Amino acid sequence: MCCVFRDALLQTSVGTSDSLTSCSLSISWNQSDHFPLISGISTHRTRIKSMFYHAYNSYLDNAFPYDELRPLTCDGQDTWGSFSLTLIDALDTLLVLGNQTEFQRVASILQDTVDFDIDVNASVFETNIRVVGGLLSAHLLAGRAGMELEPGWPCSGPLLRMAAEAARRLIPAFQTPTGMPYGTVNLLHGVSPTETPVTCTAGVGTFILEFATLSRLTGDPTFEDVARRALTALWKTRSDIGLVGNHIDVLSKKWVAQDAGIGAGVDSYFEYLVKGAILLQDEELLNMFHAYDAAIQNYTRFDDWYLWVQMHKGTVSMPIFQSLEAFWPGLQSLLGNLDSAVRTFQNYYSVWRQFGGLPEFYSIPQGYTVDKREGYPLRPELIESAMYLFRATGDHTYLQLGLDALESIEKVSRTPCGYASVKDLRDHQLDNRMESFFLAETIKYLYLLFDPTHFLHGGGMEGDGSWEEGGEGGQCVLGAGGFIFNTEAHPLDPAALYCCSRHSKERQELRDALLSLSHPKKKAGSQSKPADERAGEPPQSQSESIALKPGEKKTLPTLSCPVQPFSARLSVLGQVFSDNS
Repeated sequence: MCCVFRDALLQTSVGTSDSLTSCSLSISWNQSDHFPLISGISTHRTRIKSMFYHAYNSYLDNAFPYDELRPLTCDGQDTWGSFSLTLIDALDTLLVLGNQTEFQRVASILQDTVDFDIDVNASVFETNIRVVGGLLSAHLLAGRAGMELEPGWPCSGPLLRMAAEAARRLIPAFQTPTGMPYGTVNLLHGVSPTETPVTCTAGVGTFILEFATLSRLTGDPTFEDVARRALTALWKTRSDIGLVGNHIDVLSKKWVAQDAGIGAGVDSYFEYLVKGAILLQDEELLNMFHAYDAAIQNYTRFDDWYLWVQMHKGTVSMPIFQSLEAFWPGLQSLLGNLDSAVRTFQNYYSVWRQFGGLPEFYSIPQGYTVDKREGYPLRPELIESAMYLFRATGDHTYLQLGLDALESIEKVSRTPCGYASVKDLRDHQLDNRMESFFLAETIKYLYLLFDPTHFLHGGGMEGDGSWEEGGEGGQCVLGAGGFIFNTEAHPLDPAALYCCSRHSKERQELRDALLSLSHPKKKAGSQSKPADERAGEPPQSQSESIALKPGEKKTLPTLSCPVQPFSARLSVLGQVFSDNS
């Protein structure tokens, strides 16, 4: 998330939280006797579905085609660009909950109604994670949803073309001397001459998942290239002690806000280095993260809390915890750092138990909310970490957090028209807004927490349709597990990227091979015929140019035998590869 913040806090001492004890399925949390026992997780999944449809139907009935629902006044508003954003963000959640029929209907509606050729100033960051990410995820799940697929899917399809079109509208923002993007772009006219060059760190470094996915599915390298250029430029701006600040000038590369931490304005940059490394099998991205993590652990971690420090000196500037930081234990679990992840989660969970939600800012020394940051907009991050940690440990503590969240949201935030953000956790005042991430992330992670055998976790038995075919001739195995969630909880299938990039590479290698055989290299010292002598010669056909002449020896094209489909192995020079090749 991008946001400008700087609350003056004088205290710098750090407190510790009480440790948690694991809860079993038959034991209630001793400080929440009014909460029901954790009994059957299928019952909780049913309740979570009910929550989703109450919010989703309220949006359709009262707010569509606006971006968001206003649950207190039962109407809608545009917030991030007039895309019917909640519908895009909620699309893959429909399939996660098993509703193929509505997924198909909404996918068709979006194709007919969403237009990116509009005179609207849009957040580059938010449009990418919500719109591009949501459309890509829906495209990759379309086969599982029973939609009619184009030949060659997932390397083609209408939702993929929509995602590519949305991303192309963002490309002008990256056309800066540094390669780091502006924060806002006009979808019709590009970047305004008056646009501020200051944007947050996450707004520079949160594109590699969506843009690399686009490039590898479509074969257009532009998207991945600009995302990598931005990452490289940002990497080069880190301080001597290995930290990055919060806001940067994308033209001059000067740090405008020099607070270093893992929360608002920075969070998803670190997330995308780890997830990008996994999705793309990219060691360079992982090395970047490890370098940052060493500095983060050295300068910002105190008693398993993470504070904000001055990026050049490492001195504490803000001893606060932000709700957006709650993604960190889940990210740590992906790297196998479970002991640290568990202890940090316990600290964050203690804040949840104190308020029944996570305030945007929490003063660690004071043990209380920060002035004007007392709200809870139904964010998903702590639930997200609970999902990852439950998968990694099987500890029922994380199910208890899920039940706490379910009960709290139902009790405090439910209105006749959906679920309202909490304006102040101290007295449960509500705000007239339901952000699209409530349906995209909060509900999805909550449901997946209580469904450990879901296909997104790699669940399913042989023969039950838990995987699917894709690519040219159905030669790729898709949907077999290992999905990577973008920062808006839109799942991406690494197998699809490999499938499409492999086919693209094969086609290019075959074209190169045929071209090289059609135009053999001249021997040293030989001279090409002048153009006027060649003019009278009949053109060679392709079949003549690649036919072997008596005594002529050709060099085999550099094709990688193990990954070639069998048909391709037979198509070049009639060469058949045996098992011993």
